Amino acid sequence: MAEIWEARFWAKVDKSGDCWVWTACKCKGYGQFSIDGRRWKAHRLAYLLVHDNLPGPSLQLDHLCRNRACVNPDHLEAVTRRENILRGVSEPAINATKADCKRGHPFTAGNTIWRNGRRACRACKNLWARNKDANLRLAALGVLG
Repeated sequence: MAEIWEARFWAKVDKSGDCWVWTACKCKGYGQFSIDGRRWKAHRLAYLLVHDNLPGPSLQLDHLCRNRACVNPDHLEAVTRRENILRGVSEPAINATKADCKRGHPFTAGNTIWRNGRRACRACKNLWARNKDANLRLAALGVLG
């Protein structure tokens, strides 16, 4: 029975280039394939067919070629979710590569605050706190409306 869906699966793959491109149904760029009513991501199924197993639950398959429609197992690497995100082009990935905050203060060990997995600039936080205190004093004196 497995041979039937395997043949059906590989018939939907264009292997003419370096990337093996999924030519059938896609969702958000990732190939989709159904077996007995269960939907699989095509790249995960290709990895399973070639390697006889999937990476553990704490790992994801990263497309090294950056092509979501690619199902070439040689283009897939098992990595942590964090590593997969940081390799991408999302906002968290872009921010992780920044060496300075938006006001130009460097993200050094002494100037970086970590809150809920996000980094913030200590110099900017201190400036904000000083301005807040000054505005509160001025409001108490009736200077600010």
